[in-house]
Amino acid sequence: MGLIKIFSGTEVLAQNLQARIEAIGVNTVIKNNIQSGQLAGFRTADQAVEVFIQEVDFGKVNPVIEEFRLSI
Repeated sequence: MGLIKIFSGTEVLAQNLQARIEAIGVNTVIKNNIQSGQLAGFRTADQAVEVFIQEVDFGKVNPVIEEFRLSI
């Protein structure tokens, strides 16, 4: 099993989703293309922060994702 992307958006929203998921005991991985681009001297889009979880955790996390999407 591997990582699956569950969200791509702004840094603020990604951090909010990450906090909700980690509150139920599931680890997340954040890929922040905004910071990576700035360090390299490139400008990036606002939708450049991605949240990943382990594929096996999707069933547990899906209700949190749906609640989050309805709240934004």
